[in-house]
Amino acid sequence: MSRRIDVIEFKFEVDAEVGPVSELVETKESESELRFQCFLLGTRQTIMETKDGGNTWAPRSIPSAEDEDFNYRFNSISFKGKEGWIVGKPAILLYTSDAGESWERIPLSAQLPGDMVYIKATGEKSAEMVTDEGAIYVTSNRGYNWKAAVQETVSATLNRTVSSGISGASYYTGTFNTVNRSPDGRYVAVSSRGNFYLTWEPGQPFWQPHNRAVARRIQNMGWRADGGLWLLVRGGGLYLSKGTGLTEEFEEVQVQSRGFGILDVGYRSQEEAWAAGGSGILLRTTNGGKSWIRDKAADNIAANLYSVKFLDDKKGFVLGNDGVLLRYLG
Repeated sequence: MSRRIDVIEFKFEVDAEVGPVSELVETKESESELRFQCFLLGTRQTIMETKDGGNTWAPRSIPSAEDEDFNYRFNSISFKGKEGWIVGKPAILLYTSDAGESWERIPLSAQLPGDMVYIKATGEKSAEMVTDEGAIYVTSNRGYNWKAAVQETVSATLNRTVSSGISGASYYTGTFNTVNRSPDGRYVAVSSRGNFYLTWEPGQPFWQPHNRAVARRIQNMGWRADGGLWLLVRGGGLYLSKGTGLTEEFEEVQVQSRGFGILDVGYRSQEEAWAAGGSGILLRTTNGGKSWIRDKAADNIAANLYSVKFLDDKKGFVLGNDGVLLRYLG
């Protein structure tokens, strides 16, 4: 089997531990420019940048995030053209209009419910932001004003609908474990305990809770390239939803996970996707997820792989713990 990945190991100082990547993004200064620029986020204000397709990475500093006695964990980054956004914990919002050369800190309300876990650049001076309590906000003026897209947090929704038959809702702690956005703006989120999941579509006033369709608790969920859902359960199970819309019907797909949990799935194209997990597990499908084979190129990597991101059909990354990053070679 030809080698499809390249292993990159970062040698960080002790005080620069790298956390999970929420998003790896590409920016282009013009349509004709071939420069590939990408950012990698982590804890302790860690931000790494590459301008050569991921061959080499250099640490970047953001002075506006280093002027206080806080260690920020950057959770999410998103670009639209030269405009970019970063959100993190404790609450911090950063904005750039020059492809990340400089960053401006945008003030946030102290009443913001929950921690910011995701942001999506949606247009000129516009973005969509999500907190781990289910609040969704949109801005169209560079982050100076935000408008709520949902009427209440998920906790409030579940307190009203606890008698609706959602298993585990009464034990809900009020935060998401994971949240993923589809290209058309739909969201799927997993409850903190993995008891159930929630969905939201633009225009809906509230999040919609759903019972999990499997016995084991949910690890992660996301969107397939065809608009359907994938679902991972604790212990290594992989399920695909029936059809391409929102549904509570899922079918299990047999995978060779060797007993290790699968933590994330990323689609390279309509038919090809990669799944990553504990102890260097790396799986590949070429038929839309109907069957998966293990890619042995990652077998000797002593790391848990927990984030898969394809920027397009030629550029992809898998992030692991201890500073391990895999780069897709094709």
